Amino acid sequence: MKWLTVIAAFCFSATLFAVSATSGKTPSSRTIDISAHRFAFEPSEITIKKGQEVTLVIHSEDVSHGLVIKDLGVKVDVKKGETASVNLNPTAIGTFDGKCAHFCGKGHGSMKLSVHVIE
Repeated sequence: MKWLTVIAAFCFSATLFAVSATSGKTPSSRTIDISAHRFAFEPSEITIKKGQEVTLVIHSEDVSHGLVIKDLGVKVDVKKGETASVNLNPTAIGTFDGKCAHFCGKGHGSMKLSVHVIE
């Protein structure tokens, strides 16, 4: 009977440990594909959740582009015809403005991306 109590206590402790180890995990990661071309990002607006890890995958279709979202600490460069990615895990809610980091022609100033971070 004593061994049965020891085994039951061990199983209970192991279950508690497993539950506490998984409860602190962050929500699953998400990937968002963004196309960069003269003179737009598509999509031009994205919505993500605070605390959710997101990978932004940027595809350049025509010339070198970049994406800077200063308030989220994002800076990534992508060469003509290539793909680049950056991980993002926002800690604040709000709307954050991104822009192209490489001069790509006359419409460069209108090349923007809005990131809406929600609760």
